[in-house]
Formats: sequence, C-alpha cells, structure tokens
Amino acid sequence: MEPTFQLVFNELRLSTNASEQNCQDVATRIFREVSRICSESKRIQASGEVESWATALAKHRLHHCIHYYKLGSVRGRVELHSNLSAVVYRYITPPHTQSGYQARLTMIEDFLQNFYMEALNAFRRETQLPSTYQPTTMLELAEWMAFTERYGKRRIPLPGHRNQQLIILRAQTFSQQQPIETPVDIERAAEGAASETDNQWNAASIQQVREQMVAQEPEPTEDNLRQTVIDELITYLEERNQQDCVKYFVLRLQDLPASEIEAILELTPRERDYLQQRFKYHLIRFALSHQWELVHQWLEVDLTNNLGLTPERWQIFTARLDAPQTQILERKQQGLTDAAIAQALNSTVSQVRKQWFKILEKAWEIRNDGNS
Repeated sequence: MEPTFQLVFNELRLSTNASEQNCQDVATRIFREVSRICSESKRIQASGEVESWATALAKHRLHHCIHYYKLGSVRGRVELHSNLSAVVYRYITPPHTQSGYQARLTMIEDFLQNFYMEALNAFRRETQLPSTYQPTTMLELAEWMAFTERYGKRRIPLPGHRNQQLIILRAQTFSQQQPIETPVDIERAAEGAASETDNQWNAASIQQVREQMVAQEPEPTEDNLRQTVIDELITYLEERNQQDCVKYFVLRLQDLPASEIEAILELTPRERDYLQQRFKYHLIRFALSHQWELVHQWLEVDLTNNLGLTPERWQIFTARLDAPQTQILERKQQGLTDAAIAQALNSTVSQVRKQWFKILEKAWEIRNDGNS
C-alpha cells in the first residue's frame, strides 16, 4: 500500500504549510489506520480490491483533516463542537426531568469536555503515541479534530442486529448518571423577526411559538412538553434528511447570532437566509400537520380551547369555513380519527388532512391578526 502513503503525504505537502516531517508523521498515522482497517475487515479482504479500499479510506481521512486545517484552530474547534452538539442534543438530558436552557448547555459542555479527553486517549492508543502526546501544530490539531468527529460517529453494534453511534451511547450514559434534579432545557425555534414577505402565519405565529419557547420559568409539565416538541421536531427533520436544518435549529437553540451561524455552517448570508426559510417551511408543516395536536396542546390552543380563539374570533373563524371544512371540524371536536372522518365524508385520509391543515392555518391567521 505504499502508493496510498505517498498519495496522503503529497497532498498534505501541497495543501498545508506544515513542515515535511510533520506531513510525514500525519501521513504515516493515516496510512497505518487505513492499513489496520483493511486487514481487519473481512468484507474488504473478501472483495479482492484491498488497494482500492485503502485509497478511498485514505482520501476520506485526508480530506477531513485538510478541511479542519483550513478552518483553523478557532473555527475548527467551533465546528467540531457544533457538529457533536447537534448529534447529542436530544440524548444529553434524562427524560421527565425539570430543567432550564442554560443548565442543559452546561451539561453538554461538561459531557463534550469529557468526550474530548476520551477521544484524545483513543487517538493516542490507536496511533501508538505516548500517553503524554498533545497536538501542537495546526496540522496535528486538525488531524485530532477529524479523528474525534469520526470517533464519535463510529457505529457500535448492539443486540438485535442494531447499532448506534458511539457518542450517543456515551451521552445516554452521561445523562443517566446525572442526579434527578439536574435541569434540562429548551429555547427558541425560529430566527428573529420574520421577513416582509412572510405571511401572517410565518410572522405572528412563529413569533408566538418562539415566545412560548423562551419563557423564563415554565411549569414542570410545560417544560417537559416543550422538550418533547423540540425532540419531535428534530426527529421530524432527521426523518426527512434535513440534517442541515437540524444543525441550524440546534445553533438557534444556543441563541447564536446570524453571523456566527454563517461562520460555523460556512454559509453566505444569502445561503443562511435560504436555509432559514427552508427550516420555517418544515416548522410550519410540523406544527400544522405532522404534530399539530402536540404543538397546539403545548401552546394551549388545542381544540378544547377553541384553538385559542376568543368567542368573537371563533365566530369569525367558523364563518370562514366552507361546508366540508365545517364537517371536518365538528368531527375533530368529537374525537374522530382522520380515517373515520374520511369514511364518514366519503373522502380520503389525505384529503381530510389537507383540509385540516387549511383549517388550522385559518385559525392561526385569525388568532394572530390584531384587526380581526
């Protein structure tokens, strides 16, 4: 596999300002890791293409390392911290535990500091470096940061043919070891003020969601419900392969300004604005369709509360519904499922859900319209 080593070494020389000896040391460690993986993998050995696998694995590690090198010490650390925070955010707090936003951030910080030490020890062990080794050059720091991210995302086999990322297992263990009174958290959902092009729901209603999220002293039940909303929204985004929206959301939960989010995610202001609008789109779908009952219960605007409308606005709202929508609303108030409503109205479940989305949207508009 000598060509693999030479490929890594030459690329490090071309892409960094590190010394020749430094490039050789890092290239040697990457080459040894790749060689070990190839020799221990039965699948790679059976493929008959060991050299191709070695080259592909080496390139992946090389590009990951150079990526952190180009970010530099400060931005590299921020990105690593952000990436790992996004992975563990849902797992770092025990369920059914009362807590505050700042307390959860503190727990994440404590957990990641411990994890960084574990990753450094693993790096020393796997590269056969002395127990006193510390990365000192920018290239060595980039090598360690790239290793730490890969180490955290390693898939660990579990019973029942399942597997899980290593850092998630560590986060779950860390959370379980916290005393029961340790706080949880939650904060805001969407970014600051809505743009002029946002419709009434995008503006006033997202403002209501955000204000509810940043309430300073929620009751225990409300706090748990709020955290459930956050967890469900992250799951909703992940199921739709919206990982960039998840990262954006987690950064917004940390109340970072737009400029810092752009730096961490390497976005231009225009790209960040586009991502923000895409996140808002999914937030609306989540709140008015996917998990409307959970969100409305949390905001105390569910059906038992006339969707949060005053008697006067409820009359305005019902007057704006057409006959099919009125029938759907009445059956929803009776507790019927979408399937039962569809059967009663000789419709389809999809059509019922589409109409219910429009009904909830009208309620949001009326509730947040100061002129109604």
